[in-house]
Amino acid sequence: MSIMEWPAAERPREKMVLRGAGGLSDAELLAIFLRSGPRGSNAVDLGRALLTRFGSLAELLNAPMERFRDVRGMGTAKCLQFQAALEVSRRALAEAMASRDALSSPDAVHAYLRLSLAHRTRECFACLFLNVRNEVIDTQILFEGTLTETSVYPREVVAEALRQHAAAVIVAHNHPSGNPQPSVADLQLTRRLGEALAMLDIRLLDHVIVGRSGVYSLAAHGQM
Repeated sequence: MSIMEWPAAERPREKMVLRGAGGLSDAELLAIFLRSGPRGSNAVDLGRALLTRFGSLAELLNAPMERFRDVRGMGTAKCLQFQAALEVSRRALAEAMASRDALSSPDAVHAYLRLSLAHRTRECFACLFLNVRNEVIDTQILFEGTLTETSVYPREVVAEALRQHAAAVIVAHNHPSGNPQPSVADLQLTRRLGEALAMLDIRLLDHVIVGRSGVYSLAAHGQM
């Protein structure tokens, strides 16, 4: 049945006007983006089919375009809309993070890192470089590895921190396995990085580990 044949209060757009975006289901939110479904179904049906196929909104939004090729009703334009929505969210979080003291707003930092790293299939090591007011100057992924490990070179982190004139650094990496709990190697790396940066009076504020289920902050757990 076409969405236009539904009662007005049940149509995604009308429901969003009445209740706000938070009042819509995941499939209904997707329908706002999709606008239409393939012949014989509607945008909400397509939204439900996508959620069933990919398992979650996060997996869907982070999926490469080639994974949509055999999804009936998903063309290039719709795939690009999803990727654009993800990038808009990432940039908005980056702006929010950069305009605040990173120590007083860790949630903004964690949200940005989770959106940037959680669904990468390889381990990546990122650095957030901060000024004396703990505001983010720049963010970079310095190292990329395999499914299970990344080689991180403290001297390169130090060199980039100096190039950025950073007063402090927050580092982060993802666990593609999904579990954000730190390993012994993660703790050892944190210690080495902290020592290398401290020699130049640069503070290592946190090491954040990102998994699909959430983030783990070594600073928050007293492990720095």
